[in-house]
Amino acid sequence: MKNSFNKLSANPENPKWNNIISREHPLYSRNNDIRSEFERDFTRIIHSNAYRRLKHKTQVFYSPQNDHICTRIEHVNHVESISYTIAHYLGLNEELTKAIAVAHDLGHSPFGHKGEKVLNNISERDIGTSFWHEKNGLVFVDNIELLEDTEGYKQNLDLTYGVRDGIVSHCGEIDENSLVPRDEFIDLNNYSYPNEYNPYTWEGCVVKISDKISYLGRDIEDAVSLGILDEHLDELYNLVGHKNGTLNNTVIINTLIYDVCNNSSPEKGLYFSDNALELMNKIKKFNYEYIYLADVMKPSDQYFEVVINQIYRTIKQCYDGENTFNKLNKLKKFYPTLINGFIEWFNNFLDISTREGLRNKVLFNINYPKDFYYAIILYISGMTDKFAIEMYNEITGF
Repeated sequence: MKNSFNKLSANPENPKWNNIISREHPLYSRNNDIRSEFERDFTRIIHSNAYRRLKHKTQVFYSPQNDHICTRIEHVNHVESISYTIAHYLGLNEELTKAIAVAHDLGHSPFGHKGEKVLNNISERDIGTSFWHEKNGLVFVDNIELLEDTEGYKQNLDLTYGVRDGIVSHCGEIDENSLVPRDEFIDLNNYSYPNEYNPYTWEGCVVKISDKISYLGRDIEDAVSLGILDEHLDELYNLVGHKNGTLNNTVIINTLIYDVCNNSSPEKGLYFSDNALELMNKIKKFNYEYIYLADVMKPSDQYFEVVINQIYRTIKQCYDGENTFNKLNKLKKFYPTLINGFIEWFNNFLDISTREGLRNKVLFNINYPKDFYYAIILYISGMTDKFAIEMYNEITGF
């Protein structure tokens, strides 16, 4: 019901408030700053390089000729819109959902979920830990993304706990009905697999549900535009009861938003009716069978695996303890863009004698090979599709 969650909103009256707005390190302050805590987070996120790169990262379909096919940045904007509508209706904090939504996919690798799987295979093999984009998103906003402060020094983003929690807790692959926030104020670095914990706030729960609402219909819309579903459209319309061809993204989004808003309550949680939940599960099953796992997707998936592995191996071969930089420098004449870019990025996070202009965390020790391998994984995960292809071409075009 409308405003039924008002007393549970992320606001100063909420018992969790001090935890929700807590930061690892206090932000610098300005005498003329009129923004709230979450508004400051939002602007720090949209000024980050990771956010800017989302416009050139795959959502589902790689490098389509059709300019109107969804990219990762369009997806996060859809999630922002949907989560705002739900939060506003229920009486929750729209500023918090907005910040979580625009940041929730910052940890995605190039080439969408296929790229994520390739990096996970590398990480499990060479480091012994799994790679998944929700956790990588937390790593990026906590450790990787840097902004200049008022004195011109680069610092970490230092976002609030509520936004950081929403990022690492957003996994949209939920099949259960009734989503409620957890009570525990945990160390978010202790997450060990996706969907391990529910979000800490109701706003985080809203973004988690909005993520799923967003992609289900949009992926169908794109697949129809590309002709992938030509042989299955009647099946889809029959499956969900829209035989007149009116099943589009707008219809799906409106149906699901209306349903969750009118069936949710603080007692039941964020809740879909049985009919809406069945509709979501039918669409998800259809999408996996005819879109995500379709034969037409497999050639590009194989290409992405080759590209990422080749970039990783090229940089990895240079590891030699404290002699690593000598080997990297020798390789620069062959692959200047790749190696120069990696060295410049890597130096931001090393405990080196000269750290001019840096006040961020030190992440890597050159004496530990796993640190170096993890650095390569993080560097690749931040690449856009286009840049990764260019680096592969630089390597193979010598």
